[in-house]
Amino acid sequence: MASSVASQSLKERQRQEREQLILQAAEELLIENGYHETSIDQIAARVGVSKGTIYLHFESKEELIFALFERNQRLFQQAMETHLAAGNDPRATLESLLTYLYSGLNGKHFQMMRAILLQSPELRSRFAERRGAHHEGWSELTERVAQVLDAGKRCGEFDPAMPTPIMVAMYTNLLHPMSYTRLLEDGQIEPAEIVKQMCHFFFKGIAAEPTTQPTTAQAPHGSAQ
Repeated sequence: MASSVASQSLKERQRQEREQLILQAAEELLIENGYHETSIDQIAARVGVSKGTIYLHFESKEELIFALFERNQRLFQQAMETHLAAGNDPRATLESLLTYLYSGLNGKHFQMMRAILLQSPELRSRFAERRGAHHEGWSELTERVAQVLDAGKRCGEFDPAMPTPIMVAMYTNLLHPMSYTRLLEDGQIEPAEIVKQMCHFFFKGIAAEPTTQPTTAQAPHGSAQ
């Protein structure tokens, strides 16, 4: 019985390892050749397996692309969780998330994913439908962001009168960088400058109002005490 379980575990581990190799090869070829010029045959040749083996893991080229996107999304969410758990002060934590995200905009992986979605409107539409499956993970992330913002309120850094859900909505809108990619592609501005300006805009908007300490009236010099 134990031998049978161990054998199944080994087969499952081998299956998972092969699947990761397929995804890695697919990503490399997509970066090199683009979506339309990358075929299942090329991916199989890169991995060193048969075309049929690819189809044992993924029913179609589209399903493989979806799996690749989902893997990268999981890695992104894990990285975001790492930043949230770093224990920095609230503002530093939120700035580090934006820096992490925007520092990758010039990377080949991000450009590959964006190019695929632009080249295939049908694939983009289907991918948008599938994103609902990741709603739970995104909800967890936004809840963590809300906790960081509340911590900033408690320490007097952020405006306690501003509802946290509004702060979360404004911040998470900054985590959708597609609007800024053209600036990067045209060489108009560097990612670090984008982060700097966004942080200035966001944190200025949610900053706590400065408190003024009451002053004791001073008696005129030389007057009677």
